[in-house]
Amino acid sequence: MSVFEHREFDGHEQVVFCHDPASGLKAIIAIHNTNIGPALGGCRMWPYASEEAAVTDALRLSRGMTYKSALAGLSYGGGKSVIIGDPRRDKSDALFRAMGRYVDSLGGRYTVAEDVGISVPDVEIMAKETAHVAGVAAGGVGDPSPATAYGVYKGIQAAAKHRLGVDTLRGLRVAVQGVGHVGYYLCRHLAAEGAELVVADIAQDSLDRVVREFDAHVVAPEAIAAAAVDIYAPCALGATINDASLPQLKAKIVAGSANNQLAEARHGEALRKRGILYAPDYVINAGGVIVISHEGPAYDESKAFAHVAQIHDTLLEIFRRADAHKVATSEAADRLAEERFRKSPVRERRTAAA
Repeated sequence: MSVFEHREFDGHEQVVFCHDPASGLKAIIAIHNTNIGPALGGCRMWPYASEEAAVTDALRLSRGMTYKSALAGLSYGGGKSVIIGDPRRDKSDALFRAMGRYVDSLGGRYTVAEDVGISVPDVEIMAKETAHVAGVAAGGVGDPSPATAYGVYKGIQAAAKHRLGVDTLRGLRVAVQGVGHVGYYLCRHLAAEGAELVVADIAQDSLDRVVREFDAHVVAPEAIAAAAVDIYAPCALGATINDASLPQLKAKIVAGSANNQLAEARHGEALRKRGILYAPDYVINAGGVIVISHEGPAYDESKAFAHVAQIHDTLLEIFRRADAHKVATSEAADRLAEERFRKSPVRERRTAAA
């Protein structure tokens, strides 16, 4: 299949296929839109079933970063990269240095950070080959997971206020699918406010930790979407809102950190028709990229997290717009983001200069 004809292509500016035989690197860097500024987005490592699946993921994720940055008020465009491989056994210094060289070859059009399967130390190895990295420990904010989780927590508060009419999460049952980095920190915030936790994960050690620390109730991964809860928080891989899971949902709210939670765009409208409030993923999970945007010698954690907290009000605006226009929240969010990046001062200045 031609990349230009791919169903997720959506006018991407650049798609780079990266291959380094010596290290075994097979990766894809996708740059969706740089109207507002250079692309910023994490690198994901995953044992994709096929190269087409990796391309699909890269295209969807990079597009999401464009919309995410626009709604977070950042001067960045959307980009993302994926490495085809098992993060449990295929990592090596040579592989990450090769990835760093490919990032560097783009001359600053794309800045890389960590994502699923990639840790801060992995990105720090890439930094040996390129200056275009973010979220590293030395001179950066380090692991962005706590900030992402905090943003999701503030977003859940907004969703509960709008859909349930409550100002506290105390006593609400929240199903958290995936309790790794972001999911763990989210559980900590929720438990501190008195929410009851139902959790699922494929990693037993992650489950043991949230059970021990937060008295969470464990269910099987295949049963989490159907749990009798008020809020469903997908915090693992995407596409968990699909034709199979939708009829099972008992939650009144879907709000989590996973990217691309809707298997298809039409599932946003399907949620609306079922009376389920959806917090668009690229809005609610923007905390990590927001704190990364504050990196630098003058980094102020309190200011960065205050910026993350604005996710609460952004979501309330999207919910109100969706209600007013009787459209899915995912569509309302897209419209608002497109107002910001389709016609931007950066692009206008470029056109004038030409």
